[in-house]
Amino acid sequence: QVHLVESGGGLVQPGGSLRLSCVASGSIFSIDRMGWFRQVPGKQRELVCTITSGGTTNYADPMKGRFTISRDNAKNTVYLQMNSLKPEDTAVYYCWGWAAKTNVWGQGTQVTVSS
Repeated sequence: QVHLVESGGGLVQPGGSLRLSCVASGSIFSIDRMGWFRQVPGKQRELVCTITSGGTTNYADPMKGRFTISRDNAKNTVYLQMNSLKPEDTAVYYCWGWAAKTNVWGQGTQVTVSS
């Protein structure tokens, strides 16, 4: 079983930056890929970006050029660096892992972009 715990959310002004972290524990050897999704009330959870065990990344179009996903395998941690944040980036951000053909989710961390 895999457990994911996010941290790093908070309040930031438009144009600012924030870095989220996601630490994996448990059967981490079974994790094939990880990523980030986000959700606002009343809307479906949407893809932000993903990264494979080999380091291949994929981004949703609105995040390209502003967000960067990376991973530190030694620390079992995935990061999401978010720059040039906009009010529409306000959401709960969830860490995601694909492990043993199962979706695994963190508890989520709130990101609020507001002046």
